[in-house]
Amino acid sequence: MSRCWAVLILVCGVSATPAAAQTPTAVETAPSVGQLFSALPGDFVHLASVYTAVVLGAGGAFALAVRPHDVALTRDAVSWTTTEEVLDPGEIIGSGLMQVGGAFAVYTIGRLSHNPRFATVGAELVRAQLINGGITQGVKVAVGRRRPDSGSDSFPSGHASASFATATIVQREFGWKAGLAAYAAASYVATSRLSENSHYGSDVIFGAAIGMVSAHAVRLGHGRTTVSLSPLAQPGTRGVELVWLQR
Repeated sequence: MSRCWAVLILVCGVSATPAAAQTPTAVETAPSVGQLFSALPGDFVHLASVYTAVVLGAGGAFALAVRPHDVALTRDAVSWTTTEEVLDPGEIIGSGLMQVGGAFAVYTIGRLSHNPRFATVGAELVRAQLINGGITQGVKVAVGRRRPDSGSDSFPSGHASASFATATIVQREFGWKAGLAAYAAASYVATSRLSENSHYGSDVIFGAAIGMVSAHAVRLGHGRTTVSLSPLAQPGTRGVELVWLQR
């Protein structure tokens, strides 16, 4: 919930009765296209947090615990003939085209419909996907793990990280009811990577952790403080209004 305080600093009081403090109403505006990219360095800085350390630490520990069973887990998942067919859509849902393209679509719809709230959520989704993509690809190149189908860049799973980044934004913006559904969809995508013989269990576990911290680092509309100065002129009073808006 937004909290807003207005503090009046009198420069020259003509009357003995000071003007009453005013509390302006914050007007939410849709993020500009430039903001989708200009604030990314700050988002990367926000990655350095206790939350990041805890989530990546837990994800890494869980991935290490599962790694000895990676081959068996993937082999079993591939053998689920009926279940494998049910999980096939996960390949599309978790793809970059769907996750990144969907994020840009939400932002664009919000801008075109003049809906600042929708545009803000879209902007957060876009930035979370950009951060997530950068981290995921960097780790893939650094680790260089082979996929179970002999492909390259297995660790971590990009489908899992992208899906969990989206789920984290949805949970933060719309609450746990929507968040649980989003996390369930992300888990569905992660499981599908095993049944498609594209990843190991440890790949999707650490991918999920990366997605969560990437989304958490996005600060658009959260934790911002805005300060503005404006002249104030009322009968018997002259001054400057200092507005401090904290969200």
